[in-house]
Amino acid sequence: MNKLFKILGWMLGAIVLLLLCVFAYLNIVFPKVSPAEDLKIEYTADRIERGAYLANHVAVCMDCHSQRDFSLFSGPPAPGTLGKGGDRFDHGMGFPGVFYAKNITPFGISDYSDGELYRLITTGVTNDGRAMFPLMPYKYYGKMDPEDIYDIIAYIRSLPSVESEVPDSKADFPVSLILNTLPKDPEPMKKPNPADQVAYGKYLVNASGCIECHTQADPQGMIIQEVAFEGGRDFPFPDGSKVTSSNITPDPETGIGNWDEATFVQRFKQYTDSAYVIPQVPQGEFNTIMPWTMYAGMTEQDLKAIYAYLRTLEPKRNQVIRFTASAN
Repeated sequence: MNKLFKILGWMLGAIVLLLLCVFAYLNIVFPKVSPAEDLKIEYTADRIERGAYLANHVAVCMDCHSQRDFSLFSGPPAPGTLGKGGDRFDHGMGFPGVFYAKNITPFGISDYSDGELYRLITTGVTNDGRAMFPLMPYKYYGKMDPEDIYDIIAYIRSLPSVESEVPDSKADFPVSLILNTLPKDPEPMKKPNPADQVAYGKYLVNASGCIECHTQADPQGMIIQEVAFEGGRDFPFPDGSKVTSSNITPDPETGIGNWDEATFVQRFKQYTDSAYVIPQVPQGEFNTIMPWTMYAGMTEQDLKAIYAYLRTLEPKRNQVIRFTASAN
């Protein structure tokens, strides 16, 4: 019996040692990305203007990095919170941990060089070498034209500095270990000519991260590529109700297959109508996390390009119930 216990003890010790080695390996070797480049961006008025367009209406950085007011339809950013950060994403929303959007005004990014910011946005690695959970879709930003990322950096550098202390994010085990293996060097591309509508639309869909919300995710919070764009991802509200993302494949019955270009564009642009007033939404009634009022600021040219690309996707039948009220 003593011999058996000794063998079990050795086995347990070996397992513990193996786990410690794996832990050390994942924390020492990863994240495996290149050092930040020595980058100096010229903050011109044109860069800042283009960056404002991208950050507010395409990549919608300000969607997460501001405090959204969900007493109003689609939760527009509350005045005075642009870039302040602090939004919390946790288990109640289906995430494997507790994650906070950081302050990206000059108060929050003053210790980052331009090169470090570019690496952070495109690889998810901080200036002290930590890997971020891909709540910020850095793998998509890493495929964008560097000039567009430079424009975004110029814009956020120009924001009014807002003081706020944002808690550190914390991923659950084993995601906390897997996290370090996710970042990789960016694979940037040159922005396609808008005349090539489908290619340009694909670029914009990537920059907008449409796939993240309109695709179901696994328990680790990673999207399931096999069901890309067919909707069905649930987003719970604090009151127990939930909104479910729509199918945006060109399926004629459950997606946008019966939408023409004008219908698609108007679905967004209706929120820029001078007569439109964002309605208040009582708790428990239909609301959405889709930042309609932000995406509405996209140009018609860009919206038409997105529509053209979405029409090329494989139609997938997936009927979605877009809102489920709380049982209480």
